[in-house]
Amino acid sequence: MKIAKNVIIVVLGLLLIPVTAVGTAAVKQRFADGPNRVFSGGRLVAGDLHTGPEPDWSFVKDIPTIEMQLVEPARSRRIWVAEAEGKLYVWSGYMSTAVGRLWKRWPVQAERDGRAVLRINGTRYERQLARITSGDVLDGISAAIGSKYPSETTRASVEAGEAWVFEAAPRN
Repeated sequence: MKIAKNVIIVVLGLLLIPVTAVGTAAVKQRFADGPNRVFSGGRLVAGDLHTGPEPDWSFVKDIPTIEMQLVEPARSRRIWVAEAEGKLYVWSGYMSTAVGRLWKRWPVQAERDGRAVLRINGTRYERQLARITSGDVLDGISAAIGSKYPSETTRASVEAGEAWVFEAAPRN
């Protein structure tokens, strides 16, 4: 019995090492300038802030992910991005599932306060995220998403609330 107890204590101690390491890395990343591949990060502060006319967003077709930080809460993450008809869009899937709503809180936060900062190729862009829930514009957006990513985001899935799409419009 004493041997079994000692084995359990050693096993739990060994399991605690990676759990503590992952937890520490997650907390540390929250104070970093931007996210890494696994953990969300803090405010996006590095990089020039774009000023001037609206860019030609077609260049994002070659960029797999961008960094996005909501102003409130000031937490950044890596997300997919698409361009359609000269406008920039971000989206989140799994929004009609309980797991998706718990896992992806940023869309609800963005709907409440859409002020965001996007960092693309080292340049920061102040944007206003505006949710799109219906309309013909979703045909072009879903086509752009489908041609770039293995995503099943369609006009129907957005209109059903399964995916949430946001235009990343200029902030006034």
